[in-house]
Amino acid sequence: MPPNAKGSLLALSAFAIFATHDVVIKVLGGTYSPIQIIFFTVLFSFPLLTFVMIRDSKGGSLVPVHPWWTAARTVSGALGAAGAFYAFSVLPLTQVYPILFAMPLLVTVLAIPLLGERVGLHRAMAVLVGLAGVIVVLQPGAAPLSFGHAAALLGAVFSAFSSVIMRKIGRAERTVVLQLYPLLVNFVVMGALLPFVYVPVELIDLGASAVVALLALIAMACLVAAYRLAPAVIVAPMQYSQIIWASIFGALFFGESLDMMTMIGTGIIIASGLYIVLREDKRKGSSNQPVLRSRSRVGTPSAPRVASFLNRDRDEDRDDQ
Repeated sequence: MPPNAKGSLLALSAFAIFATHDVVIKVLGGTYSPIQIIFFTVLFSFPLLTFVMIRDSKGGSLVPVHPWWTAARTVSGALGAAGAFYAFSVLPLTQVYPILFAMPLLVTVLAIPLLGERVGLHRAMAVLVGLAGVIVVLQPGAAPLSFGHAAALLGAVFSAFSSVIMRKIGRAERTVVLQLYPLLVNFVVMGALLPFVYVPVELIDLGASAVVALLALIAMACLVAAYRLAPAVIVAPMQYSQIIWASIFGALFFGESLDMMTMIGTGIIIASGLYIVLREDKRKGSSNQPVLRSRSRVGTPSAPRVASFLNRDRDEDRDDQ
């Protein structure tokens, strides 16, 4: 099987696993606060981080090279994960994903001030069209909006901010630093808030929290392998397959359905996101590729970022620039 085909299948598998990960979060969200879910998920992630530390052969201390950017990424990542977890807990899956799909559009916008990227007319129009698709999904004035919708949108914004910062400092920071600080902050902050929302946890739900952490790790491993086999322009669009899984899982487990306006808005967002990805791929000789070079997933505080695992490919990335 050609590498591109293998990469595509691995990416599709990764996002199918991510969708399953989100279903477990939604099930847990029916009983527990997102604060409690994130706390236990992060708690079970520390043993997984040990394996990341073992494979990090780069020497040095755990002190960040860019402490302020690392702090900003840590906080934004925690807020992004909290927003996504809350949205999955209270909204239909088919409403959460379209909003989170706006992340590549937001990465394009944030890359202008943070990375000094240039965005031409075509991509600027694609961003505007994509954001219009978000408005179609939200249907302001026609359908009741909740804090869950705001949380999903904030999750996309903060995750995009975190992803752009990763693009900015990822080459200088150790993988373990980029992983350890977000986990520690989530653990401390959520642990401090836990007494206010704590509900006694049944053993099966405790196991489900461990499953969330494990699924995130497996999915990210598949995604890393996909990016190493196939170019980003092939792998990145596979994230949109999650809307298919959202429709299937939503109908099977939660009695959800995909309404016409959500379908139209989702189609607009996906089309604009694909246009940006394809547009960036035409600029292979340029560093002006904020989306293709920001390989990430919204709302997984327990999983290593794809870019962290690709640090060993730095020389290859430099050649691409």
